[in-house]
Amino acid sequence: MGTLDGRVAIVTGAGRGIGREHALALAAEGAAVVVNDLGGDNDGTGADSGPAHDVAREIVAAGGRASANTDSVSAWSGAAGLIDQAVAEFGRLDVLVNNAGILRDAFLASMTEEQWDAVIDVHLKGHAAMLHHAAAHWKERSKAADEVTASVINTASASGTFMPNAGQGNYGAAKAGIAALTQVGADELERYGVRVNAIAPIARTRLTLATPGMSALFAAEVPEGEFDPFDPANISPLVVRLAAADCAVTGKVFAVQGGAITELIGWQGGEPVETDGPWTVADIAERIG
Repeated sequence: MGTLDGRVAIVTGAGRGIGREHALALAAEGAAVVVNDLGGDNDGTGADSGPAHDVAREIVAAGGRASANTDSVSAWSGAAGLIDQAVAEFGRLDVLVNNAGILRDAFLASMTEEQWDAVIDVHLKGHAAMLHHAAAHWKERSKAADEVTASVINTASASGTFMPNAGQGNYGAAKAGIAALTQVGADELERYGVRVNAIAPIARTRLTLATPGMSALFAAEVPEGEFDPFDPANISPLVVRLAAADCAVTGKVFAVQGGAITELIGWQGGEPVETDGPWTVADIAERIG
């Protein structure tokens, strides 16, 4: 018996890396999984149906239930098709793991509009599109008196939360937006029986190996038999737990890497600087800088 027996999950960007590990882990715990991956390159160009189908076949070969999907989550219609496929093939949707992502790194002074738009579309719009259509599905079920115990796990990043990275203004802004979207989604969807959380994973993937200044860290070899702190498989147990029907956690963002899970606390107010009357510029200069 698995902890996710009978549940139906979608994992976007599940053809490789962290997403693949999520799909395999969810299936190993009994979930039916729709494996979504456009199969593009790191920058989002191109398409290849192979990765999504390979992971779906791997799950089925291991005795699980899975199907492949190669729609783009950055299109509202692609997101709708993913939800429709899960319902048509497995009867409903219980778990949504938003993981798809690309990189188009550039410094702000040289970043093009296309580089900005492409990253925002896949990451932030892709999360929003999937959440929109999944939320409509759960709202409809809830209004029909169907008991919903659904879970959304979004993918933020250290780059957009606690570790800003030069050259990733588009990526960091999208990931910070995802963290905020997670908290709004948790507030909105609780009434329908849906929990919404996010993870900020640090692991060895195609994207992290392509990140300037980071490749040497992630590419370091780990002796056989020793714990590999950057193995993407380290991320998935948290996702499996957050996906479980009996998990009560919602509205949280967790950094996860190796053997460490840390709840990220968002913007917090420090000690206020106050005045009894209207501010003057001179007062502000003296007291704030």
